[in-house]
Amino acid sequence: MAETWLKCTACRTEIPYGAKYFQCSVSTCNRARMRLVFCSVACWDSHLADARHRDAWAEDKIAPTQAAWQRELAEQAAVPDKPASAPASSPVSARPAPAAAAPAVVRRFVGEPAPSPAASATPAGGEVRLSDVADRDMLIVISKLKKYIKDRSGMNCSDAVAEVLSDHVRALCDDSIRAAGRDERKTVLDRDVPRPRR
Repeated sequence: MAETWLKCTACRTEIPYGAKYFQCSVSTCNRARMRLVFCSVACWDSHLADARHRDAWAEDKIAPTQAAWQRELAEQAAVPDKPASAPASSPVSARPAPAAAAPAVVRRFVGEPAPSPAASATPAGGEVRLSDVADRDMLIVISKLKKYIKDRSGMNCSDAVAEVLSDHVRALCDDSIRAAGRDERKTVLDRDVPRPRR
């Protein structure tokens, strides 16, 4: 019988039964359907870039014994709406079903005049607005931003700063997209990004 409980979500290191591990303090990261476990705080920190938590920390936990884990799997299997999470040593494949062929990607240059035959469908001025083509996702890792400001100055940092910085990053991305478009390229390069003012 394998001695591995689960594998680290980030680096895939095996976590043995009864060993110390870390989990995210946000409850949505700890559901039976999507159980995120980490072998170290560094691995936990790496998932923040995708998770976009406003306030989170790593909680240290102890993995269950093999008998307790088997009981938990049996309880989950007994509930029809909650399929059991297979352990890392299980032969059951966790791969998702193959997806259908991806549709062709349509590229648009943000802010440039949009050629449109229907004038009524075009915003005033004939330009594509940023709000029409981009969502308002957070582009800044808040924990790393707060750490940088704390290390550089000893000051604390409000969560709202990340939203303002995300707007600045979006504006820089738009400028970079336009620069690549002027060169008739479909790849944004480092030379397209405006240099920071110091």
